[in-house]
Amino acid sequence: MIHATTAHPARPRPFLLRQRLTAFATVPALALATALCALSSDSVLAQATETQTQAKPAAAQKVLRYAFRVAETGFDPAQISDTYSKTVAAGIFDGPLKYEYLSKTPKLLPNTLVAMPEISADFKTLTFEVKPGIFFNDDEAFKGKKRELTAADYIYSIKRHYDPRWKSQNLYLLENVKILGLSELRQKLMKAKKPFDYDQPVEGLQELGRYKFQVKLGVGDPRFVYQFADHAFLGAVAREVVEFYGDKIMEHPVGTNAWALTEWRRSSKIVLEKNPNFREEYYREQAPADKPELAAQAKALQGKRIPMIDRVEIAIIEENQPRWLSFVGDEADVLPEVPFEFAGIAFPGDKLAPTLAKKGVQMSRFIYPEIAFSYFNMEDKTVGGYTPEKIALRRAISLAMDVDKQIRLARRGQAIAVQGPSIPGVFGYDPAFKSEMSEYNLAKAKALLDLYGYTDKNGDGWRDMPDGSPLRIEYATQPDSTSRQLIELWNKGLDALQVKMVFKSAKWPENLKSANAGKLQMWGVSWVASTPDNDTFLALGDSKSKGNKARFNLPAYDALYQKQKALPDGPERQAVMREAQRLLIAYMPYKMDVHRVFTDLAQPWVKGYERNVFVRTYWNYVDIDPVAQKAAQQ
Repeated sequence: MIHATTAHPARPRPFLLRQRLTAFATVPALALATALCALSSDSVLAQATETQTQAKPAAAQKVLRYAFRVAETGFDPAQISDTYSKTVAAGIFDGPLKYEYLSKTPKLLPNTLVAMPEISADFKTLTFEVKPGIFFNDDEAFKGKKRELTAADYIYSIKRHYDPRWKSQNLYLLENVKILGLSELRQKLMKAKKPFDYDQPVEGLQELGRYKFQVKLGVGDPRFVYQFADHAFLGAVAREVVEFYGDKIMEHPVGTNAWALTEWRRSSKIVLEKNPNFREEYYREQAPADKPELAAQAKALQGKRIPMIDRVEIAIIEENQPRWLSFVGDEADVLPEVPFEFAGIAFPGDKLAPTLAKKGVQMSRFIYPEIAFSYFNMEDKTVGGYTPEKIALRRAISLAMDVDKQIRLARRGQAIAVQGPSIPGVFGYDPAFKSEMSEYNLAKAKALLDLYGYTDKNGDGWRDMPDGSPLRIEYATQPDSTSRQLIELWNKGLDALQVKMVFKSAKWPENLKSANAGKLQMWGVSWVASTPDNDTFLALGDSKSKGNKARFNLPAYDALYQKQKALPDGPERQAVMREAQRLLIAYMPYKMDVHRVFTDLAQPWVKGYERNVFVRTYWNYVDIDPVAQKAAQQ
């Protein structure tokens, strides 16, 4: 249960820095970015660091402070699908497996299990054995008793995704592998208009003992085991807690992982503190040899009980400038994903700025396992549909986005162009594969529109639909600086085509809700891989996938998607994946733009920080050196 707590006391700051931070919230993003960029990187950083004065003695607790750039929606694994909510939930709930934090390639390890699960040769049966002696965080739902994690909790947590009450956005990941009997039970109860029956046994989920359970699939999937490392998807939820809080379960996450939610101000602040019931685990990470500084830090942390910090404070700061200043002003310990407009200041030429390097700031660069794209609602009467003229309209609009300019301007060079629904570094990515996905060609776009009758029929200067009705594209967006720059590029491209595009701005959670309801015509978002495989992005075209915001529904594509899913990694699967990519590109339900290249910064007093894109909560693996922190602020 969430209790009101006293916020960690903020360190005093000189008036000049406070004045800057206050003004920052009101200065237009573009104007401020322009002003900052007019200064040299060293002068900007020096100006911020010169304002620091001696801080008061640090509190006894080790507190990690940073910010999300997008607001959360809640913390129930059966209901959430956005990255920010899942990041918090992953620190509270425990999946059976986890990824090794400092491994250069994704490596699965047991988390709450005695050992890695047993997997049958046909990949259809997975058997798990839970470690005894793991306990949930205390909560009034348990009526004063310690509550041990058992096999039944994982069975219940899987079943929750099939319960229509929770509207799981990730149900498709389970239905794709056809866990025996569960989809049938769901459909039977929905048809009878009865609540989901959690006590009804099904062949696909069997409790073999207090700590042992088995999952049986109708379709062998060599990579399904990865899903059990996503704590915010298949993390264990106690039935008593769900029944106690009911529809308010999003506000009351109770799990067995290292963290407990102790304060939550929606879209403003999230505070987590150590779960006092968290099991004994010790730091055993090994850093790669090509990162000697990180290796030295990891060596110094060996054998320490995790988590090593006491508290995590997450602010929601949607504007890039105040988020950046909170870091250079020492109000944040980590700055994940440095805003692109500050790339030239923080790491000119992709090298850490001298002022930051002198201070001891640490830098970690990586290609995020995601694709940034805009989708077309395939059920929309204007941009949807599968006939040639509808495909032509979507392809023409896509050809009007100047991806190279997007990378140079909005992304500040911190991205690479997308060729199709796959990401570098995992199976299914072919660096030689090229397509028109990232092509910018106004002449081709105009020719397509002319050919299929999208011409100006009433002389007002704007193209109309082939039947003479107005052609109007509505694009959903957010009120942040990067979104505004992307809007400018869309606006410029569509104006050149004489296609009227209007923009509707709302907060990200509101747009997500509208997208899930199929109410948006176009929206620009990104899709992040939760497993190290390109199946995640091919799923964007699967008609059963909740991630398919475009509502693309093509039987030929679905057949290819299911075929590749059952194949082991190898040339045959690669060929099927490539054919599926070609169909998605041809029909263009998505205009896929870029893979973003991100850079994280960590203060010198943060020890052991590294970005593993498949580990949401690095908090378990970092420490804070209060002596170094205090010295840096004097």
